[in-house]
Amino acid sequence: MKHVYTGKTKDVYALDNGNYLLKFKDDCTGKDGVFDPGENSVGLTIEGVGDVNLRMSIYFFEKINAAGIKTHYVNASLEDTTMEVLPGKVFGEGLEVICRHKAVGSFLRRYGQYIEAGADLPAYVETTIKNDELGDPLITKDALVALGIMTDEQYEDIKSMTQQITQIVADDLKEKGLVLDDIKFEFGYDADGKVMLIDEVASGNMRVYKDGEYIDPMTLSELFFA
Repeated sequence: MKHVYTGKTKDVYALDNGNYLLKFKDDCTGKDGVFDPGENSVGLTIEGVGDVNLRMSIYFFEKINAAGIKTHYVNASLEDTTMEVLPGKVFGEGLEVICRHKAVGSFLRRYGQYIEAGADLPAYVETTIKNDELGDPLITKDALVALGIMTDEQYEDIKSMTQQITQIVADDLKEKGLVLDDIKFEFGYDADGKVMLIDEVASGNMRVYKDGEYIDPMTLSELFFA
């Protein structure tokens, strides 16, 4: 296999069969040593987080696929901390899609004058451009379409898929007494232009609380698989 990309939380390799291999790492996004799924740079390293992120990703990708929602997941190896995925393209130079059930994090920082901290949100979906220098700025549907990054139909597919997947995750967490405040996804598209969920679905990309207390990624994974 051939190394093609070094990412913040995983590295990417090309396989001979045309698929790709994701190697999960122990790096997490955050700032000043504090984990934050909404941050755009690596802020800390937590030993073993790559393994638990892969375990949770396997669990959810299989569940999402079973629900008839398209993803890039093929299979995975816990021994090597790797996941084989289908080939696909990212939108533009990469986008992140966040679904919010609560007014927290960067949403609250932007709009706090209009809403109380922790207030409920109706599965609010927002999209940001991957650009560290610009701080991953928000981008609207109209801008995405006008810039040729995606079509109107692709955007609506992403929004619908994001809300469906978020509900799947939130329902599973709720059964364990956990509350999902927000979660971050990435989407791409196949050779036919069909949208698919890519990257991972893991504790490192979500903000979860239990009895009003924030649960860090490692603890969340331990609680989830307990």
